[in-house]
Amino acid sequence: MPMSAVFKQRLFPTLAEIATHFGTPFHIYDEVGIRETGAALKDAFANIHAFREFFAVKALPNPYILSILRDLGFGFDCSSVPELILSRQVGARGADIMFTSNNTTSEEFHAALADEGCILNLDDISLLRSLPSIPPLLSFRYNPGARRTGNAIIGNPIEAKFGVSHDQLREAYRQARDLGVQRFGLHTMLVSNERNYTYMLQTTQMLLELVSELSEVLGISFDFINIGGGLGIPYRPDDTPLDLESLGRGIQYLFTQAAGNPPRLYMESGRYLTGPHGVLVTRVINRKETYRTYIGVDASMSALMRPGMYGAYHHIAPLIQREDTEIVDVVGALCENNDKFAIQRMLPRVEVNDLLTIHDTGAHGHAMGFTYNGRLRPKELLLCGDGSVKLIRRAETPEDYFATLHFEPEMLRPMGKS
Repeated sequence: MPMSAVFKQRLFPTLAEIATHFGTPFHIYDEVGIRETGAALKDAFANIHAFREFFAVKALPNPYILSILRDLGFGFDCSSVPELILSRQVGARGADIMFTSNNTTSEEFHAALADEGCILNLDDISLLRSLPSIPPLLSFRYNPGARRTGNAIIGNPIEAKFGVSHDQLREAYRQARDLGVQRFGLHTMLVSNERNYTYMLQTTQMLLELVSELSEVLGISFDFINIGGGLGIPYRPDDTPLDLESLGRGIQYLFTQAAGNPPRLYMESGRYLTGPHGVLVTRVINRKETYRTYIGVDASMSALMRPGMYGAYHHIAPLIQREDTEIVDVVGALCENNDKFAIQRMLPRVEVNDLLTIHDTGAHGHAMGFTYNGRLRPKELLLCGDGSVKLIRRAETPEDYFATLHFEPEMLRPMGKS
């Protein structure tokens, strides 16, 4: 959706100066907005037993952002060794980290269990054989198959590569118990960018029922359920926001109805926490008039892949708001026709050298960037709480692009070849 009025009030008065000083394009994130959303999430679940958010590092893997979220008491959800390293660099250890990966190598499990370890969340029953040691606490990711439906982004659970099937679940926990695991968790992730909070209520109810059944049948106890991420944000101006307060009240009621000693509640939001609090700032470098009007900017899909990859909507607003409007395509410089931030979008008329703000890039924006065509990823800035602006990731350079080509040549001569 359009950036919040308070974010705009903090950013727009100095945006031209920021762009002149740092150069475009860049993503800029609002520290105040991230902290306020994090506090609101904690408040919504304050009455639920031992609630904890594990921020999905893949959404915005920058240590400055992770430090803000750690200040709020959040843990981190990781799915790769670099994400583990980032989380540990900001002080997360042990139960502060949930490692949820798929098609995981034994080397990755070694890294996950090193340095005070983490909570392992296994994607497949067969991965028990890949563990270098058996941790005292273990979780499995559950895929309910035909018992639930995902949303438009996640799709049909039967077709998803993630998770242990319903028929495998009891055996997975039995094997883990027999290997010496003492405490357990249960995780699932069924929706992405979902603004209908009832999906998460259904997921919570499903997991509570499952842990009750598994506990009774196998004689094990569950430390937590993790209802995953997927809380959505309103990208379009007319989208209805997620009703976070109703979600909190609904889950609290489900926990009061649960039998026995309820488990802790974990969540792994990414987009909800940081998505609305970032914008991509780019400069108009060309106007092209052919069959359509094309507004060429100095950013491309290397800075924001979602519109070209998913056809996703991101609101666009020029810094200078002229009265006359026009219908345009806003495009980058890649040699790909889907390198577009907007298609046939009504915008105030823009001219060469104008600044455009592309909204809601605080999650899955820079993180999904790539270097196809030799177009490099842009810098990241932080609009701090005191109004100052900090460079928190420099832009990539040609030296970065060529760095992996600078090495001592190595050759393997296959056996039998002279």
